Amino acid sequence: MHTINVAEATRPVGCALVLQKLGKADETKDEQFEHCVQNFNKQLTEGSKLQKDLRTYLTAVKAMHEATKKLSEVLEEIYEPEWIGRGDVASIAENCDLLWTDYHQKLVDQALLTLDTYLGQFPDIKTRIAKRGRKLVDYDSARHHYESLQSSKKKDDVKIARAEEEFLKAQKVFEEINIDLQEELPSLWNSRVGFYVNTFQSIAGLEENFHKEMGKLNQNLNGVMLQLEHQHSGKPLPVKAISGPEKSVTPTVEESPPTSPEVKQTNHVLAVCPPAQQVPPVPKSPTQNRKGPPVPPPPKSTPSKEVKQENILNLFDDNFIPEISVTTPSKPAAEGPVSSEAVEKEGAVGDGARGTAPKSQESLPAVVSDTLQGAANGAVYDTVPSEPSDFPPGFQFKVRALHDYNSTDTDELNLKMGDLVYVVSYENPDEQDDGWLMGIRQVDWNQDKDLKSLRGVFPENFTERVQ
Repeated sequence: MHTINVAEATRPVGCALVLQKLGKADETKDEQFEHCVQNFNKQLTEGSKLQKDLRTYLTAVKAMHEATKKLSEVLEEIYEPEWIGRGDVASIAENCDLLWTDYHQKLVDQALLTLDTYLGQFPDIKTRIAKRGRKLVDYDSARHHYESLQSSKKKDDVKIARAEEEFLKAQKVFEEINIDLQEELPSLWNSRVGFYVNTFQSIAGLEENFHKEMGKLNQNLNGVMLQLEHQHSGKPLPVKAISGPEKSVTPTVEESPPTSPEVKQTNHVLAVCPPAQQVPPVPKSPTQNRKGPPVPPPPKSTPSKEVKQENILNLFDDNFIPEISVTTPSKPAAEGPVSSEAVEKEGAVGDGARGTAPKSQESLPAVVSDTLQGAANGAVYDTVPSEPSDFPPGFQFKVRALHDYNSTDTDELNLKMGDLVYVVSYENPDEQDDGWLMGIRQVDWNQDKDLKSLRGVFPENFTERVQ
């Protein structure tokens, strides 16, 4: 029985590899095949990535199915028996569940299984490529051994014949594997395009049909919800207000603005000042959407905006008598008949201006009231505006800051005492909070004319109206 020495059997192959690395032995090179192998590895990498991402997509579809199923179950639980469309809701939920299940199964059958079959041919080809590499080394080793025996000085015909036989055998095995791979690899590389087209066409078609059918179910569910809404349209459900911390609401004193429509209509008629208020004016403290403007600091020596009747009389004692031209209306028919009460008021005020009436019954015209309101801060302001006539869009009136105000939000204005502010209307009146005004400082508008970026809100009780 003949025993084969493994070391002797592998020696030629090992020697051939060493000699090939050292460049002392010929190595068979096939650049075309090597290019096919590179394409094969690239194709395998792309297919494996597609398989991984498709499995992730199917996992997401399964998760979405479960989430939709739970949502439908919740809807069925909260849907009361007397509500209209209860049976339709159950039917829609069942059809939705079946649609998700069918969509997932078809994705598995027409996309994932097809991809698995496509990738199933790569392991065998990869094994044959590795085997071809080993047989190529055997072929080069046998060829090198045969050529060495032929070129040696001492020729042994027996060894030469045996080496030639081994060489031919290695050559035959290598060529069989090599020819098969030379045909299969280019064909496999070209088949990738058709496979990608079919796979993504299947996914797109299945998804399109799924969303189409799901859209119909959603329309049906929307119709049921509309019927339920009509059923309970005449039965509004009470909505309990959100309980929050109690906020103190300070009493507000209603003031007539100096430019109110009533004053404009009767500017030529002498008005009677209201009786003195015993309660000092309190700044407004709104408590709606905003937290409320802060309470301004107590005034130091600045008198209140509302001037009491005794102060007005003191102004007359100091010979402060404004010049007032009282005219009669040019069209008395349009204004209507003058009542005896208005004539008595006019006569009383006229006597008071000449110093003949008692101080307790003295009154001032509306124009004088506007002037005295400006004098409340120690100076008399002209009633005719001195600023340019190009007011910002939505201009309503102008105010003056009575106190400093540091903004606490990005949409608020910083105010210094004495700043003049143009008050403009809100773009959306629903956003306006009580006690807050929207405006832009006069100096900012005159310099930049940029209302959109320089406007802001500020507390009304920090200002007084001057126009």
